[in-house]
Amino acid sequence: MPDFDSLPPGTFCWPELSTTDQNAGVAFYRNLFGWNVNEQPMGPGEMYSMFEMRGRAVAAAYTMRPEERQHGAPPHWNSYVTVTKADDAAKRAQELGGKVLAPAFDVMDAGRMAILQDPTGAIFQVWEPKRHTGARILGEPGALCWTELATRDTTTAKKFYTSLFGWKEKTSTGAGMNYTEFSVGDTPGAGMMEMNAQMTGVPPHWMPYFMVSDCEASASKAKELGGAFLVPPTDIPNVGRFAVIRDPQGAVFAIFKMSRS
Repeated sequence: MPDFDSLPPGTFCWPELSTTDQNAGVAFYRNLFGWNVNEQPMGPGEMYSMFEMRGRAVAAAYTMRPEERQHGAPPHWNSYVTVTKADDAAKRAQELGGKVLAPAFDVMDAGRMAILQDPTGAIFQVWEPKRHTGARILGEPGALCWTELATRDTTTAKKFYTSLFGWKEKTSTGAGMNYTEFSVGDTPGAGMMEMNAQMTGVPPHWMPYFMVSDCEASASKAKELGGAFLVPPTDIPNVGRFAVIRDPQGAVFAIFKMSRS
């Protein structure tokens, strides 16, 4: 079983849903992935919904902050990367041409984080773990298995992230497009694609993929629960089958079924 009690720096460690209707969002993902929910108080009248499998945290959800709404942000998934020091990562990101949207700050005794934006416009978080490691299951049905950047400047993004996190990169061409795979050491965990004309008006972004045991069945269930297909179940030759889904509140994520070896 792919259980983790710690994760190497540079690993996407935590998918976090920011939504306008927390109760409805939690119900959607619980029904879709079979997640249990552990509600954690995070302030007066506020709860942090920790999604769990086998008693181990895999993701979370919270009600979108007023400042996020003021900036016009739609419901979305935040993507966190494990780092040794959040302050150092934020400083380095700025040196590499990124922006620090929120300087490093403590999240009680759970860890320390910063909110950053890469030079192409995509927003991500860095996480310095303390009590909370992040996802304690990765790469099995119901858990995070991949995180993907869509951007209009892959050259700049590639240089930024490999310099910031020390990722190895491998770019290949297939189906008329270039795709970059990022690895921590020898372990692939993220990818990057160039945004096309069909994505006009969509800002650069990171998107989580959750593994499923049956892509068709999970996609159909998501639709029954009020989700919508942005990409219907589609084959990636020699890799697997995926679908991109918008949840009922508007947050976008993907599901993935790996091909048999």
